[in-house]
Amino acid sequence: MIQPPAGDDDVPRYWRELGLPGLVDVHVHFLPERVQAKVWQYFADAETHYGAPWPVTYALPVDERLAVLARLGVRAFPTLPYPHKPGMAGWLNEQAAAFAGEHPQVLQSATFYPEPEASGYVEEALDAGARVFKVHVQVGRFDPRDPLLDPVWARLERTGAPVVIHCGSGPLRGDHTGPAPMTGLLERFPRLQLVIAHLGMPEYGAFLELAERYERVHLDTTMFATDFTERLMPFDRSLLPRLAALRDKVLLGSDFPAIPYPYAHQLAALHRLDLGEDWLRAVLWDNGARLFDVGH
Repeated sequence: MIQPPAGDDDVPRYWRELGLPGLVDVHVHFLPERVQAKVWQYFADAETHYGAPWPVTYALPVDERLAVLARLGVRAFPTLPYPHKPGMAGWLNEQAAAFAGEHPQVLQSATFYPEPEASGYVEEALDAGARVFKVHVQVGRFDPRDPLLDPVWARLERTGAPVVIHCGSGPLRGDHTGPAPMTGLLERFPRLQLVIAHLGMPEYGAFLELAERYERVHLDTTMFATDFTERLMPFDRSLLPRLAALRDKVLLGSDFPAIPYPYAHQLAALHRLDLGEDWLRAVLWDNGARLFDVGH
Protein backbone atom coordinates (compact mmCIF):
# COMPACT_ATOMS: atom_id res chain seq x y z
CA MET A 1 0.00 0.00 0.00
CA ILE A 2 1.38 3.39 -1.02
CA GLN A 3 1.30 5.84 1.87
CA PRO A 4 0.47 9.55 1.37
CA PRO A 5 3.34 12.02 1.69
CA ALA A 6 4.22 12.86 5.29
CA GLY A 7 5.63 16.26 4.29
CA ASP A 8 7.11 18.16 1.38
CA ASP A 9 10.39 16.23 1.51
CA ASP A 10 8.37 13.04 1.09
CA VAL A 11 6.47 14.16 -2.04
CA PRO A 12 8.99 12.77 -4.58
CA ARG A 13 8.82 9.36 -2.91
CA TYR A 14 5.05 9.48 -3.24
CA TRP A 15 4.84 10.21 -6.96
CA ARG A 16 7.66 7.78 -7.72
CA GLU A 17 5.81 4.97 -5.94
CA LEU A 18 2.77 5.83 -8.04
CA GLY A 19 4.99 5.30 -11.09
CA LEU A 20 4.90 8.93 -12.18
CA PRO A 21 7.69 11.13 -13.60
CA GLY A 22 6.57 14.05 -11.42
CA LEU A 23 3.57 16.32 -11.05
CA VAL A 24 1.72 18.71 -13.34
CA ASP A 25 0.09 21.47 -11.28
CA VAL A 26 -2.36 23.61 -13.26
CA HIS A 27 -3.01 26.18 -10.53
CA VAL A 28 0.17 28.00 -9.50
CA HIS A 29 0.65 31.78 -9.32
CA PHE A 30 3.75 33.84 -10.04
CA LEU A 31 2.68 37.49 -10.22
CA PRO A 32 4.59 40.75 -10.77
CA GLU A 33 6.32 41.78 -7.57
CA ARG A 34 4.01 44.66 -6.61
CA VAL A 35 0.89 42.64 -7.42
CA GLN A 36 2.21 39.67 -5.44
CA ALA A 37 2.88 41.91 -2.45
CA LYS A 38 -0.72 43.16 -2.49
CA VAL A 39 -2.06 39.61 -2.72
CA TRP A 40 0.00 38.51 0.26
CA GLN A 41 -1.14 41.55 2.23
CA TYR A 42 -4.72 40.58 1.46
CA PHE A 43 -4.11 37.13 2.93
CA ALA A 44 -2.39 38.69 5.94
CA ASP A 45 -5.76 40.35 6.63
CA ALA A 46 -7.67 37.13 5.90
CA GLU A 47 -9.46 37.03 9.24
CA THR A 48 -11.24 40.21 8.18
CA HIS A 49 -12.25 38.72 4.81
CA TYR A 50 -12.87 35.06 5.65
CA GLY A 51 -13.28 34.94 9.41
CA ALA A 52 -10.23 32.67 9.64
CA PRO A 53 -6.47 33.22 9.41
CA TRP A 54 -4.75 32.34 6.13
CA PRO A 55 -1.00 32.18 6.73
CA VAL A 56 0.87 32.01 3.41
CA THR A 57 3.20 29.02 3.67
CA TYR A 58 5.46 29.94 0.76
CA ALA A 59 5.83 33.73 0.98
CA LEU A 60 9.34 33.49 -0.44
CA PRO A 61 11.41 35.26 -3.11
CA VAL A 62 10.83 34.06 -6.66
CA ASP A 63 13.98 31.94 -6.90
CA GLU A 64 13.18 30.15 -3.65
CA ARG A 65 9.62 29.44 -4.75
CA LEU A 66 10.90 27.98 -8.01
CA ALA A 67 13.33 25.83 -6.03
CA VAL A 68 10.51 24.53 -3.81
CA LEU A 69 8.51 23.43 -6.84
CA ALA A 70 11.58 21.77 -8.33
CA ARG A 71 12.23 19.81 -5.13
CA LEU A 72 8.59 18.72 -5.03
CA GLY A 73 8.89 17.43 -8.58
CA VAL A 74 6.40 19.80 -10.20
CA ARG A 75 7.47 19.44 -13.81
CA ALA A 76 5.07 21.94 -15.37
CA PHE A 77 2.97 24.80 -14.00
CA PRO A 78 1.42 28.11 -15.13
CA THR A 79 1.72 31.54 -13.54
CA LEU A 80 -1.98 32.53 -13.85
CA PRO A 81 -2.09 36.34 -13.67
CA TYR A 82 -5.49 37.97 -13.33
CA PRO A 83 -6.63 41.63 -13.42
CA HIS A 84 -9.04 43.29 -11.05
CA LYS A 85 -9.71 46.34 -13.23
CA PRO A 86 -9.47 47.49 -16.86
CA GLY A 87 -6.07 48.27 -18.33
CA MET A 88 -4.14 45.60 -16.43
CA ALA A 89 -4.38 42.47 -18.57
CA GLY A 90 -2.09 43.56 -21.39
CA TRP A 91 0.95 44.23 -19.23
CA LEU A 92 0.23 41.18 -17.06
CA ASN A 93 0.39 39.09 -20.25
CA GLU A 94 3.68 40.66 -21.26
CA GLN A 95 5.18 39.94 -17.85
CA ALA A 96 3.93 36.37 -17.89
CA ALA A 97 5.39 35.77 -21.35
CA ALA A 98 8.78 37.10 -20.25
CA PHE A 99 8.77 34.92 -17.14
CA ALA A 100 7.88 31.81 -19.13
CA GLY A 101 10.67 32.62 -21.57
CA GLU A 102 13.16 32.47 -18.71
CA HIS A 103 11.85 29.23 -17.18
CA PRO A 104 11.10 26.28 -19.49
CA GLN A 105 8.98 24.47 -16.87
CA VAL A 106 6.47 27.34 -16.91
CA LEU A 107 3.33 27.07 -19.04
CA GLN A 108 3.05 30.53 -20.58
CA SER A 109 -0.05 32.16 -19.15
CA ALA A 110 -2.28 35.08 -20.06
CA THR A 111 -5.50 36.71 -18.92
CA PHE A 112 -8.22 39.11 -20.00
CA TYR A 113 -10.90 41.48 -18.72
CA PRO A 114 -14.16 42.72 -20.30
CA GLU A 115 -12.88 45.77 -22.14
CA PRO A 116 -12.81 46.79 -25.83
CA GLU A 117 -9.12 45.92 -26.13
CA ALA A 118 -9.54 42.35 -24.90
CA SER A 119 -9.81 40.56 -28.24
CA GLY A 120 -6.69 42.34 -29.50
CA TYR A 121 -4.40 41.51 -26.61
CA VAL A 122 -5.72 37.96 -26.34
CA GLU A 123 -4.82 37.45 -30.00
CA GLU A 124 -1.38 38.92 -29.29
CA ALA A 125 -0.94 36.59 -26.31
CA LEU A 126 -1.84 33.55 -28.41
CA ASP A 127 0.58 34.65 -31.14
CA ALA A 128 3.28 35.05 -28.46
CA GLY A 129 2.78 31.46 -27.29
CA ALA A 130 0.24 31.61 -24.44
CA ARG A 131 -0.79 28.08 -23.48
CA VAL A 132 -3.30 28.77 -20.71
CA PHE A 133 -5.51 31.67 -19.63
CA LYS A 134 -6.73 32.66 -16.18
CA VAL A 135 -10.04 34.32 -15.31
CA HIS A 136 -11.12 35.24 -11.77
CA VAL A 137 -14.80 36.13 -11.75
CA GLN A 138 -14.96 37.08 -8.07
CA VAL A 139 -11.86 39.29 -7.98
CA GLY A 140 -12.61 40.83 -11.38
CA ARG A 141 -16.25 41.40 -10.41
CA PHE A 142 -17.55 40.80 -13.92
CA ASP A 143 -20.03 38.53 -15.62
CA PRO A 144 -18.23 36.06 -17.91
CA ARG A 145 -21.16 36.51 -20.32
CA ASP A 146 -20.31 40.20 -20.82
CA PRO A 147 -20.75 40.93 -24.55
CA LEU A 148 -17.29 42.52 -24.64
CA LEU A 149 -15.88 39.03 -24.13
CA ASP A 150 -17.85 37.31 -26.90
CA PRO A 151 -15.01 37.55 -29.46
CA VAL A 152 -12.51 36.35 -26.83
CA TRP A 153 -14.54 33.28 -25.92
CA ALA A 154 -15.17 32.53 -29.58
CA ARG A 155 -11.45 32.69 -30.32
CA LEU A 156 -10.51 30.53 -27.35
CA GLU A 157 -13.19 28.01 -28.26
CA ARG A 158 -11.64 27.70 -31.73
CA THR A 159 -8.08 27.35 -30.46
CA GLY A 160 -8.94 25.02 -27.57
CA ALA A 161 -6.64 26.98 -25.25
CA PRO A 162 -7.44 25.98 -21.63
CA VAL A 163 -8.92 28.65 -19.37
CA VAL A 164 -8.52 28.18 -15.62
CA ILE A 165 -11.55 30.01 -14.26
CA HIS A 166 -12.34 30.78 -10.63
CA CYS A 167 -16.13 30.92 -10.84
CA GLY A 168 -17.43 29.14 -7.73
CA SER A 169 -18.68 31.18 -4.78
CA GLY A 170 -15.88 30.12 -2.44
CA PRO A 171 -14.10 31.25 -0.45
CA LEU A 172 -16.07 34.47 -1.06
CA ARG A 173 -19.28 34.95 -3.02
CA GLY A 174 -19.28 37.55 -5.78
CA ASP A 175 -22.01 39.19 -7.84
CA HIS A 176 -21.30 36.82 -10.76
CA THR A 177 -20.01 33.66 -9.09
CA GLY A 178 -21.80 30.33 -9.04
CA PRO A 179 -22.93 27.89 -11.71
CA ALA A 180 -25.56 30.06 -13.44
CA PRO A 181 -23.18 32.39 -15.31
CA MET A 182 -20.98 29.46 -16.37
CA THR A 183 -23.98 27.47 -17.55
CA GLY A 184 -25.05 30.42 -19.66
CA LEU A 185 -21.55 30.85 -21.06
CA LEU A 186 -21.27 27.18 -22.01
CA GLU A 187 -24.67 27.20 -23.66
CA ARG A 188 -23.26 29.82 -26.03
CA PHE A 189 -19.73 28.39 -26.32
CA PRO A 190 -20.07 24.66 -25.59
CA ARG A 191 -16.60 23.73 -26.86
CA LEU A 192 -14.67 25.97 -24.45
CA GLN A 193 -11.79 24.16 -22.76
CA LEU A 194 -12.50 25.32 -19.23
CA VAL A 195 -10.75 24.24 -16.04
CA ILE A 196 -13.09 25.02 -13.13
CA ALA A 197 -10.82 26.11 -10.28
CA HIS A 198 -11.27 24.70 -6.76
CA LEU A 199 -13.69 22.08 -8.13
CA GLY A 200 -16.22 24.93 -8.11
CA MET A 201 -16.37 25.16 -4.32
CA PRO A 202 -18.78 25.30 -2.60
CA GLU A 203 -21.18 24.49 -5.48
CA TYR A 204 -19.41 21.19 -6.07
CA GLY A 205 -22.40 19.24 -7.39
CA ALA A 206 -23.42 21.85 -9.95
CA PHE A 207 -19.90 22.09 -11.38
CA LEU A 208 -19.53 18.32 -11.46
CA GLU A 209 -22.64 18.38 -13.60
CA LEU A 210 -21.08 20.86 -16.04
CA ALA A 211 -18.02 18.62 -16.35
CA GLU A 212 -20.32 15.67 -16.99
CA ARG A 213 -22.33 17.56 -19.59
CA TYR A 214 -19.62 19.34 -21.57
CA GLU A 215 -16.82 17.41 -23.22
CA ARG A 216 -14.08 19.98 -22.64
CA VAL A 217 -14.94 21.14 -19.13
CA HIS A 218 -12.39 20.04 -16.53
CA LEU A 219 -12.08 20.54 -12.76
CA ASP A 220 -8.99 21.37 -10.74
CA THR A 221 -8.35 20.22 -7.19
CA THR A 222 -7.05 23.52 -5.81
CA MET A 223 -7.50 23.45 -2.02
CA PHE A 224 -10.12 20.74 -2.46
CA ALA A 225 -10.61 18.27 0.41
CA THR A 226 -7.89 19.88 2.56
CA ASP A 227 -8.53 20.32 6.26
CA PHE A 228 -8.67 24.09 5.77
CA THR A 229 -11.37 23.90 3.07
CA GLU A 230 -13.36 21.13 4.73
CA ARG A 231 -13.86 23.38 7.75
CA LEU A 232 -15.27 26.17 5.58
CA MET A 233 -16.88 24.42 2.59
CA PRO A 234 -17.11 20.66 3.15
CA PHE A 235 -17.53 18.30 0.21
CA ASP A 236 -20.56 16.02 0.30
CA ARG A 237 -19.05 12.53 0.23
CA SER A 238 -22.12 11.22 -1.61
CA LEU A 239 -20.64 12.99 -4.67
CA LEU A 240 -17.48 10.85 -4.61
CA PRO A 241 -18.72 8.30 -7.18
CA ARG A 242 -19.30 11.13 -9.67
CA LEU A 243 -15.85 12.53 -8.98
CA ALA A 244 -14.37 9.07 -9.51
CA ALA A 245 -16.19 8.73 -12.82
CA LEU A 246 -14.70 12.06 -13.98
CA ARG A 247 -11.17 10.73 -13.45
CA ASP A 248 -9.92 11.87 -16.86
CA LYS A 249 -11.21 15.43 -16.38
CA VAL A 250 -9.78 16.26 -12.95
CA LEU A 251 -6.43 18.07 -12.76
CA LEU A 252 -4.07 18.70 -9.87
CA GLY A 253 -4.17 22.30 -8.68
CA SER A 254 -2.63 23.71 -5.51
CA ASP A 255 -2.78 27.57 -5.41
CA PHE A 256 0.95 27.58 -4.56
CA PRO A 257 2.39 29.76 -3.05
CA ALA A 258 -0.58 31.31 -1.20
CA ILE A 259 -1.74 28.21 0.64
CA PRO A 260 -2.15 28.00 4.43
CA TYR A 261 -0.55 24.53 4.75
CA PRO A 262 2.36 22.58 3.22
CA TYR A 263 2.05 21.50 -0.43
CA ALA A 264 2.15 17.85 0.63
CA HIS A 265 -1.16 18.27 2.44
CA GLN A 266 -3.00 18.81 -0.86
CA LEU A 267 -1.70 15.47 -2.12
CA ALA A 268 -2.51 13.72 1.14
CA ALA A 269 -6.04 15.17 1.04
CA LEU A 270 -6.59 13.72 -2.43
CA HIS A 271 -5.09 10.40 -1.35
CA ARG A 272 -7.49 10.04 1.58
CA LEU A 273 -10.49 10.32 -0.76
CA ASP A 274 -9.67 6.66 -1.41
CA LEU A 275 -10.50 6.83 -5.12
CA GLY A 276 -7.62 4.53 -6.05
CA GLU A 277 -4.15 4.77 -7.48
CA ASP A 278 -5.32 4.95 -11.10
CA TRP A 279 -7.39 8.03 -10.21
CA LEU A 280 -4.41 9.61 -8.49
CA ARG A 281 -2.10 8.92 -11.42
CA ALA A 282 -4.58 10.51 -13.80
CA VAL A 283 -5.06 13.59 -11.62
CA LEU A 284 -1.46 14.18 -10.55
CA TRP A 285 0.15 13.68 -13.97
CA ASP A 286 -1.72 12.10 -16.87
CA ASN A 287 -4.52 14.61 -17.38
CA GLY A 288 -2.37 17.71 -17.06
CA ALA A 289 0.39 16.22 -19.22
CA ARG A 290 -2.17 15.40 -21.92
CA LEU A 291 -3.86 18.81 -21.78
CA PHE A 292 -0.58 20.71 -22.00
CA ASP A 293 1.44 18.19 -24.03
CA VAL A 294 4.03 17.73 -21.29
CA GLY A 295 6.48 14.95 -22.13
CA HIS A 296 8.16 12.52 -19.77
